[in-house]
Amino acid sequence: MDSSELYHVKQQFVLGAYKTVVDLTLPDPNSPDFIPTLIYKARSHIALNDPKAALQLVPADSENVALKAVTSLAKFVAAEGTSNSESALEELRDLSVEIEGDDVEGTDRDKATVRVLAGTAFARAGELEEALETLGADTEDLEAVAVIVQIYLSINRPDLAKKEYERSKRWAEDDLLLQLIESIIGLVTGKDEYHNPYTFYTEQLGNPSLSSPHVLTARGVTRILRNEFPEAQSDLEEALTQHTDAETLAAFAVASGLSSTKKGETDANELWTRLSSEYPRHPSVVDIAKKSTLFDEAMAKYTVPPLAASAA
Repeated sequence: MDSSELYHVKQQFVLGAYKTVVDLTLPDPNSPDFIPTLIYKARSHIALNDPKAALQLVPADSENVALKAVTSLAKFVAAEGTSNSESALEELRDLSVEIEGDDVEGTDRDKATVRVLAGTAFARAGELEEALETLGADTEDLEAVAVIVQIYLSINRPDLAKKEYERSKRWAEDDLLLQLIESIIGLVTGKDEYHNPYTFYTEQLGNPSLSSPHVLTARGVTRILRNEFPEAQSDLEEALTQHTDAETLAAFAVASGLSSTKKGETDANELWTRLSSEYPRHPSVVDIAKKSTLFDEAMAKYTVPPLAASAA
């Protein structure tokens, strides 16, 4: 069972309070909490799009398989979109094989972490089948289930995501991560008019020990889907004061554009310009650019006929 300190770190990480986690002081190196806490700190740096900080944090000479895996994930994210990312994926593939042996430095928890980090990298690289195989079809690790659910939702298979969630309920405790998984599925499926995710995110934001722009963004997105645009803008604006990321900017642009006011339209254009400039590889930016190109190509093939002259 986790100590109360490690339990708190895990909860903060699960809810996306990454800045809080990176600011935590590491326990004594001889403490059983040291490696798990170090991994959560490194993963938080990666989640904040600062893989270099993660690489500086993890000892380069460590033989622990989980620390090796978080190093490889940081290398992959740092090189994502370039040819150098493949070497990091190969390191994760090797580690995924290595943990199946007996001569491995690391606990069962460390081995489970390797699968989650490798599966995450494979999914980000578009290797979804490899990711699912690595995570394990019958896994009883809730973090692995969370990644599996995200993969199924990303390919528009909420039925499989729900099946995975229902399977995990048979063995998982009433864990915060389990509640988060249920909320994410509800957010995608729109069940009961998004009541479950809205209630979950609101409850978490009522926790005085939590400061998570991630949860604020999630509730903002939920409010967009509930047609509560001014409230959504309020959540997303507050999230941006805490931390700027692509998802919050994209959601804020959508909420502003749907607000039906002149100011909202202006704000939406400004936010979209900022998103396109700062995050040119964001899926929404890439998708709109492709559609814009297709529209221009179609327009170039179409000749507008001259107006018919009126009869004298």
